[in-house]
Amino acid sequence: MTTSEPRTADELLDAVGTAFSKLRRTSLLEVENPISAKDLSRTLVLNIVMEHTQDSGKEITVGAVAELLAVDPSVASRMVTDNIKAGYLIRAASQQDGRRTVLRLSPEGAELMARFRRHQRSAFEYITADWSEHDRLELARLMLKYVGSLAHLRNRGLAEDAKSS
Repeated sequence: MTTSEPRTADELLDAVGTAFSKLRRTSLLEVENPISAKDLSRTLVLNIVMEHTQDSGKEITVGAVAELLAVDPSVASRMVTDNIKAGYLIRAASQQDGRRTVLRLSPEGAELMARFRRHQRSAFEYITADWSEHDRLELARLMLKYVGSLAHLRNRGLAEDAKSS
């Protein structure tokens, strides 16, 4: 252990936030088929659209993107417009309410997300190349567990918000 590594449980837990901040920045590592910084930021919106429409038939709006990214609706609108201009998103009429406009991934958006997923895996494999297979898989398992807990907390919060409305 180096002198800069956390030594106590409190120091370790305090360091987690900084580590999460660094994760997104390191995803630009020069691995095979790198993602540009601009497309990396676009994947924030594309990932939300993909996650909420894929296999569920759910529809997602600019307002939902704003809520899920925890940004002002005008910021979300600019982000969505940028993705549309880049050819990654398509605006479409809602099949549930013709007055609403919903977002769908274009074929180019789906390809960017597939390339982004390959890039993420390559970066993970590159960063953990000298780790044991057990440690690599354990980190992957724990990250998925962490993200699953986030989704559970978010869904619980949404259910509580609906009750109080």
